[in-house]
Amino acid sequence: MSRSTWKPPFVSNKILKRCHYKVNIRTWNRSTFIIPEFVGKTFEVHNGIMFNKIKITTSMIGYKLGEFSFTRKPCMHSG
Repeated sequence: MSRSTWKPPFVSNKILKRCHYKVNIRTWNRSTFIIPEFVGKTFEVHNGIMFNKIKITTSMIGYKLGEFSFTRKPCMHSG
């Protein structure tokens, strides 16, 4: 179910404060929306097992951090 249209996008205050003085930001918060202040920063987003590094670009604005850190491995069957 999507977020209501009358609500603003969710951005964690802790991440917003860190983006002003850090280049690498490690977070477990996958539901934070990517805003223009994050462009050029590197986020390490937790996927349940490890942290995946994500370099934020302008085409990622409006998406969530969790959309770029996959939680499942691709299934490989023997051929």
